[in-house]
This record gives sequence, C-alpha cells and structure tokens, in this order.
Amino acid sequence: MSVRRYIRDLFTRQPDGPELAMAQWRALSRQIPLLYAMLVANTLIVAWTHVHVAPAELTIYIPAVLTFLCVVRTIGWWRSRNAQLSVGQARSRLLAMVWMAAGLAVGFTAWSLSLFPFGDAYMRSQIAFYMGITTIGCMFCLMHVRAAALVVGILVLFPFTLFFITSGQPTFIAIAINMALVITALLIILLGNNKDFAELVESRNAMVQRQLETQRLLDENHRLANIDSLTGLPNRRNFDQRLAAALAEAEITHCPIAVARFDLDDFKSVNQIFGHSTGDRVLIEVARRINALRRPDTFVARLDSNSFALVMQGPVDETSMADCGEKLCAAMRKPFDMPAGPIRLSASAGFAASCPGDTAHSLFDRADYANSAAKRNARGDAVVFLDQHASEITKVRRMEHLLHTAKLDDEIYILLQPQFDVALGVTTGFEALARWRSPVLGEVSPAEFIPMAERTGQICRITQIVLGKALAVSELLPAKMRLSVNLSANDIGSATAIEQIVARVSAHSKPCRLDFEITETAVMRDLDQANRSLLALLNLGARIALDDFGTGHSSLTHVQKLPLHRIKIDRSFVMEVTSDPASRAIVKTMVDLCRNLGISCVFEGIETEQQLEALVSLGGQVMQGYLFGRPMPPEEIEAYLARETKLRQLEARAVG
Repeated sequence: MSVRRYIRDLFTRQPDGPELAMAQWRALSRQIPLLYAMLVANTLIVAWTHVHVAPAELTIYIPAVLTFLCVVRTIGWWRSRNAQLSVGQARSRLLAMVWMAAGLAVGFTAWSLSLFPFGDAYMRSQIAFYMGITTIGCMFCLMHVRAAALVVGILVLFPFTLFFITSGQPTFIAIAINMALVITALLIILLGNNKDFAELVESRNAMVQRQLETQRLLDENHRLANIDSLTGLPNRRNFDQRLAAALAEAEITHCPIAVARFDLDDFKSVNQIFGHSTGDRVLIEVARRINALRRPDTFVARLDSNSFALVMQGPVDETSMADCGEKLCAAMRKPFDMPAGPIRLSASAGFAASCPGDTAHSLFDRADYANSAAKRNARGDAVVFLDQHASEITKVRRMEHLLHTAKLDDEIYILLQPQFDVALGVTTGFEALARWRSPVLGEVSPAEFIPMAERTGQICRITQIVLGKALAVSELLPAKMRLSVNLSANDIGSATAIEQIVARVSAHSKPCRLDFEITETAVMRDLDQANRSLLALLNLGARIALDDFGTGHSSLTHVQKLPLHRIKIDRSFVMEVTSDPASRAIVKTMVDLCRNLGISCVFEGIETEQQLEALVSLGGQVMQGYLFGRPMPPEEIEAYLARETKLRQLEARAVG
C-alpha cells in the first residue's frame, strides 16, 4: 500500500465493522460534551485576559461565535445521547464529527494566533500554553475516533510549530519543538489505543456472538427436546411437563382437566406395505387433522410412532369427551391421499377426566386403559373411562399380582379337546388347553390370564408347565394319536425359550408326537427368528400348525414361507358357513389351498350338525369343537376313547 493511500485511509476510512462504528459513537457521545466544555472554558479565560489589550473583535465577537457553535453542538449531542441510531446513521455522524473537528481546529487555531501579537510576554506564553493544553485535551476526548484526533493534532501542530519557530524567540522555538514532540508521541499513542479499542470491540463482539450462538444452540436443543421433528407437535417430554402443570392448575382452580390417548390402528401395516416415507406423510397429515379439530384450550402431542395425546381444559364432562373422540376418530376414517394411492385407516381413542389428588401418571394410566378398551371392544371409536373401567383395572391388577405370586406348577392345569377326522370316523389327536385355577380367584379364563402372562413375561414359564403336563399325557395316548400345544409370540421370538422347549421335549421318550400351534402374530414379529425356532422344533420330529388362519394380515405369505404341516381355520369362518355365501367361498378356497400344498386343515368351533354338513360338503375333514367333545381333563381321555371305540364297533355291526 502506498504512503499516500495509507494517509488517506487514516483520515477517511470508515470503521471496519458495524459494532466498531456503534462503539465509537457511544464513546464519543459521552466525551464530546466534555470536549466542548473544556474548549469553551479555556477560550473564555484567554479572551478575558486579553480583553483590555486586544481588539473587541478578537476578545468578544469571535470568541462569542466560537462559543455559540460549541454550545449548539453540545446541546445537539446531549439530546441525541440516548438515541437509537442505525449503523449507517452512526457512521454518518462520525464522519460529520471529523469535518467539524477540522473546522473547529482551524477556527480556534487562527483565533489563538491572531491574539498572539497583543499583550506582554506572559500573555503570549498563555497563548502557547492554551493551544498546547487544549489540543492535547481535545485529542484525548477524540481518542476513539482516529481520524478526528489526527485532524485536530495535525491542523493545530503545523501552524503552531511553524508560527513559533519563525518567531525568532528561543523560548517559543523550544515550546514549538516540545509541542511537536508531545503531539507526535500522543498521535502514536492514540493510534495504538485506537487499534486496541477496535480489538477490544471485536473481542467483545466475538464473545457476544459466541453467547448468542450458545443461546441459539440451547434454544434449539430445548426445541428438539420438546418438539417432535416429524410432525412439529410437542413430544412426550413436553406432554409430561404440560400435563403436570395442567394438573397443578386444576388443583388450585378446582376445574378438572381431561387426557386422551389417540392411536392409529394397524399403522405398522402402512409402513410394511407402502414404506416408511409414506408412513411419515400419513403421520404428518394425522397431526394436521388433529390440530384442525382441537379446541384452543387443548394441547396436542405426539407420544411415539402412531400414538398421540391430548390435554383438554374447559368442558371435560363425559358428553364433551365422547363428542371430541367421535370427531377425531371420524377424521381419521377419511382416506389419506398419498402418491402411492389412498390409504384408509381407523383410530381408537381413550379419554379420562382428572379427579382430586390425581398425578400425571395415574390420569394418563386411565386414559391408556380406556384406549386399550377401545382397541379391544370398539376398534375405530373412542371410549371414555368410567367407573366400570376402574373396577376392571382393580381386578386386572389383582390378577396380575396373583399371577406373579402364584404357584403355577400346582395351579396351571390342562384340558384336552379332541380333533376328529370325519373321513376316518376317529379321533386323531387332542389340543392341550391351558387353564388356571387360582385359590383366590377361582377359575380364571384363558382369555384373561394368557394376554396378561404375555404382557408380564410369565408366558414362557406357563408354556414350560403346559408342555411338561402335555408330554406326560402324550405317553398315555394311543401310538398314532398326536397332541397339540400352543406356543406364544414370546416363545417363538426367543432363542432361549426355544432352547428350553427343545431340552424338555428331548428329555421325554421318542418318537415325538407333538404338534406346535403358532399364530400369525408370533410370526410377524420376526420372520427369520420364527423360521429358526420352527426348524429347531421340526428337528425333534414335531409338526407345525398355523392357528387362527385367516385373521392376520398376510396369511398366504406365511403359508408360503413357513414349514407348516397343518392349518387351523378360525371359528369366525365356521360360524357363518351355513348362512353366508362369502364365508362358504372362503372356506372352499382354504380347503383347496391346503390340498394343493399337501397340508391338512382343521376347522375350529364346530357346534352344530348344520355346520358340520356344510364343511364336509366343502371338503373339510378334521374337525374340532363342542359337537365332538368339550375340553376334558386328561383322566377322562381313556373313557372318551373307549366310548368312541364302542360306538364305532356298534356302527360296524349295524352296517354288517
């Protein structure tokens, strides 16, 4: 960079950053009034000492004009001391200050030197002292604005030095030299100080920026910690906080609130069939529909994959909750228009109103239970938690406690239901059905304790007990008769559970005459693990049957991929086979499918002669149901088989 450009930049270059310009403006706002006060005071003192020796123009009029300008500028600065200026305005005023400093420096210098010829040696020394001390004071006041300080120093230094050196008086020449050295040193110091000031401002600005960035990251982390990134709704953490706060407010105001849990039914199939990207779009649309329906006093959050929750304030009576649930569920029944095609879903909701003394956990538990009740009994609709549900919860919790503390080896027993081959006219096997006789509860339905055992992790233990009892019974059955045992999803999905089953079966006599019945639900969890589990069972000589066929989502896929020997047709098809042509067609298709695949099929739930005749006409062969025998204790099997043998002999004689 050339010297000329460097000198030009010293005087004209604007502050590098907006922060520096604003800092210079704020510093100058505090110091300019002091500068003008000092300038006016010193000027009036000099004018007063020369009033009797110099013309009035130099001692009254010119000082009055200069003082007036300073006072006007001081008032202007004082009024704008708290003004909120933009960066552009601050820079503009700083530049104006440089020009004003130049003008005042020229004016006061010219006036001072004009007074020098008047008066005695003391007065002339006063002029030199006035110019030197005032210049130094002004430069210090302007120290944060480099250009202004340089202008004042240079515009005073050159005339002062030249004037006094040419005066011929050694004392004044010495003063001029001293003044030049002091001003030069001061300029160097001020330039360094100005650089340090700029670096300080830059450092402070960098620190502020880091603080702002830290705050931004904290805000972003807080947002991410409380907002679901997919739907933009509050997340589970935010919901828990909001529910606790709403309950605390309800305790104070004595105005109850309500909580709702809202789940999409079978949403997993959307991801499996259409892909997760489409599933995400569905969830976003679900969130939009809920937001469009919610009241202003309702808080909506996404809990997890397909589960949402609401905190409702305002009217929370049973009717209001039911109406809200109906609107939400109806909105979800409308098709979701996706690029892959329209998707139809349903949603189940559970509502619960708060009671005095409720905690967030207890209130949400009631809404969760109502949601489960909706899925079981009113799929696609809403259920409001009522007193009857509270009784059910008490019963379930008691049952759960007793299941954990029960002596299951003694309390679990099995009943056997025959499987009858109508073509051969004989019973070909039995299904072992688990039963629980609690000393406290009495007989407990398997529809109640089996799901509970699966949920609490007790099912594998129960399977081992049932399997042991079934193996003991199998040794008493005729050689060609087989025994079916049900396995849960927990059994099929656990390598450890399968190892225990294999070990128990291997410890009994050979050959193995067990059929293990599995459900589609067990297979859907992990098809690969299910295959490994079934192969381990096949190596024992066992056979595999798919239970409740036709009630899952992808039965044909399972039939194709799994090593099956038998399919059990669900009782829901049998019930309507005599009255519904569609059911007859489905049953016929299933029978043909089994025949073509070379596997047998068993029809469950046969209760009437009409059902039997219809199934036989469609090609059915193996039957199971009350028509052929109710579940019976193992000790009654011998009598049952004896009666069957006697009946068959009587029929043979009659035919003969």
